[in-house]
Amino acid sequence: MMLRKNFFKLLSTYLAFAMMLVSLPAQGWAMFIPAGQGEAVRQADLHAVQKALESTVVKQRLMDYGLTPEEAMARINALSDEQVHQFASQLDSVQAGADDGLGVIIFLLLVAIIVIVVLEATGHRVIVR
Repeated sequence: MMLRKNFFKLLSTYLAFAMMLVSLPAQGWAMFIPAGQGEAVRQADLHAVQKALESTVVKQRLMDYGLTPEEAMARINALSDEQVHQFASQLDSVQAGADDGLGVIIFLLLVAIIVIVVLEATGHRVIVR
């Protein structure tokens, strides 16, 4: 009984510490961009967007919505620098075949393993049929 109490005390301390570490904000760096680099960043972002628009899947999707790639690029050119950068940085997540499901599966497996370990530690039996 004493061993079980010590185990749960240690487990709860560890979990509290882990949750505290996970909740800390990420470190961010703010700095000024030199005068000539702002346009270079925008051009790089526009190039990435234009490359994505050249994909056959994206072209077909634009045609389904009644837009040509030229009209879409004209609308993108009207966006602010910040909006273009945000759009370009999120392009990788919308590409066909992007891997979004693997992280969810790993998370669910870890949760299941933790639940089984806790149940076994408390004296309950886990039976899988």
